Amino acid sequence: MGLDQDSSMNLTVSDSVDQHRFEARTEAGALAGFADYITTEAGLIVFTHTEVMPAYERQGVGSQLARAALDNARARHLKVLPICPFFDGWISRHHEYSDLLYRATPSKVVD
Repeated sequence: MGLDQDSSMNLTVSDSVDQHRFEARTEAGALAGFADYITTEAGLIVFTHTEVMPAYERQGVGSQLARAALDNARARHLKVLPICPFFDGWISRHHEYSDLLYRATPSKVVD
């Protein structure tokens, strides 16, 4: 199932549910990059690692992965915990996705 396409590279980003990752593939089917994730029963998706294959670096593959994955999380009503530095930085530069961020309830523990 294609979630997003980048017309300049003809990338298709899809959710490879069995591998717990979003994959960006070229028109020829070559893997250009992926974003690993973990989902929880509590409605949380944790992005743990993003990797772009060397031949596709600096061509917007990571941005396509992030946008498609976050759009998918929004459609599924999931909160996002970006422990992957790439996802964390990308969201901080794209404020339209900040509403997806998981915010832990403040602790009420007192000394």
